[in-house]
Amino acid sequence: MDASGHTEISETSVRYDGWRIVAVCFLMAIFGWCFGFYGQSVYVAELHRLHGWPASLISSGTTFFYLLGALLVVFVSEAMRMFGPRNCLLAGVVAMAAAVVLLGQVTEPWQLYAVDAVLAFGWAGTSLGVITNTLGLWFDKKRGMAISLALNGASFGGILGVPLLVAAIGRFGFSAAMISAALVMLGVIIPVILIFVGSPPGRVATQLAHAEALPASRIRVLALRDRAFLTVSIAFALVLFAQVGFIVHLISFLDPVIGREHAAIAVALLTAMAVVGRVLFSTVIDRLDQRLASAISFASQAVALAIIINSREEWLLIGACALFGFSVGNLITLPSLIVQREFDPRSFGVLVSLITAINQVTYAFGPGVVGLLHDASGSYSLPFYGCIGLELIAAALVMVRGKGGRI
Repeated sequence: MDASGHTEISETSVRYDGWRIVAVCFLMAIFGWCFGFYGQSVYVAELHRLHGWPASLISSGTTFFYLLGALLVVFVSEAMRMFGPRNCLLAGVVAMAAAVVLLGQVTEPWQLYAVDAVLAFGWAGTSLGVITNTLGLWFDKKRGMAISLALNGASFGGILGVPLLVAAIGRFGFSAAMISAALVMLGVIIPVILIFVGSPPGRVATQLAHAEALPASRIRVLALRDRAFLTVSIAFALVLFAQVGFIVHLISFLDPVIGREHAAIAVALLTAMAVVGRVLFSTVIDRLDQRLASAISFASQAVALAIIINSREEWLLIGACALFGFSVGNLITLPSLIVQREFDPRSFGVLVSLITAINQVTYAFGPGVVGLLHDASGSYSLPFYGCIGLELIAAALVMVRGKGGRI
């Protein structure tokens, strides 16, 4: 729906067209995270079972996917400006669907890397960078709530999408299931994008008619020299490195302590609490001191990790996983809100794309480093204490404020 042709309606109104864009981005997040993020564990297992390739070979393809995806995310803002939000979203969905189909046809290791390259384009066009940039075109005062609500789709991608994908593979086989999944995604999202995603509101269209305050390349150079930007980007990169590394290894840590079934319950509760935390924060997140909220979130995860390392009580371990999960969802929302508050609005898309890329490059190595430290030390205590250290460093770093507004 083309919002530009209507009288502008307040963002707080349920009639505002932007809330339909939130629904579109929610659906994008479900499929983007299901196939691009959570689906990686499914692909590793299935390709190993089908072809007997070493897990290290397959997982290195995953690392390649994350790194290439991070490089592409940097340029999402320019793509949105050149081609418009509708075309960028359509391109992301088509690329993701093509990669999903091709994954089911892989028979040689080199083909996996080629498909992971296509998947990286799909991930860049359906995940955090494109979602925050899209919602930034429709929202200003309620941007935090809009992003938080849309990104709940990421959690649903893990909670609902992956189990359905696994069930389909068990029933129809890997290749047929992947084709079916791609067709479902295309059938659901393409019509929704075509119907609801048009031109952004008139006030934004006017802004987009002019160039950014500075060229995108110059904005990136200045950002990497700016204290306000660096303290945010480095702090969140450290935390996401720790967070992703911990979550990937959580079942392996809990299995010998409370059993596989209860460990799965703990992970499911962690994911569910991420949704709860994101929804609750969405009602107040635009009014908070977002750096302070970030620091408190980092510290709460450090406390949860300390409990998990030192406890053997099942109820306490599960409760600590819930505490950890409460802030998981908000940690991918807060960076964009800090950028919105502290920098020139015309630089928002470029800076959010850059910080998303920095975070993705960093957390791509989290699971591998945690695994190496576990193997070297013989337990998860060393890597998890390292994660606590990173969380506390990040909590202090994110409170270091710069002048901002210069970019």
